[in-house]
Amino acid sequence: MKAVYALYRSPDAAQRAFAHLKKAGIADRRITVLSSEPMEEYEFGQRDRRTIITWLAAGGGLVGLIGAYLLTSITQKVWAIDTGGMPIVTNWTNLIILFELTMLSAIVTTVLTLLITANIPSWKKPDLYDPLVSEGRILIGVTNPSNPSLIESTLQSSGGGVIKKLE
Repeated sequence: MKAVYALYRSPDAAQRAFAHLKKAGIADRRITVLSSEPMEEYEFGQRDRRTIITWLAAGGGLVGLIGAYLLTSITQKVWAIDTGGMPIVTNWTNLIILFELTMLSAIVTTVLTLLITANIPSWKKPDLYDPLVSEGRILIGVTNPSNPSLIESTLQSSGGGVIKKLE
């Protein structure tokens, strides 16, 4: 794998490098950004912000609610018991079970979605990594660049991080 990347000490310098790479015509999805902490106030930290995890959690909760209602109502109807003219299925007494199974389904759906979207566990080695990222540096780079010299000059002109090439 070929790659060109730079390590920056400050998020402002990393943001300049990210913006310069975009101005140079590099597609946003081709730029790799790694940092040891979230940088949500910067543009490069907003790239993966959109997610459908809330909709999936709501859908999981709805499936849990329907499943809980079916479980309680079918169980009460199948169990032959004399109720003295009162309704067999009473939602007020089933409310705790409905709530608990709704929340359980929503939580399980959320955790599974988080693990799948975060690619955990990952047996694949990351495309770009440098040990200095764990010491607070921010890595900005491009894998398999069509013009490595353009990437290198763009990264140098943006604030002078430590430029590295992988061949």
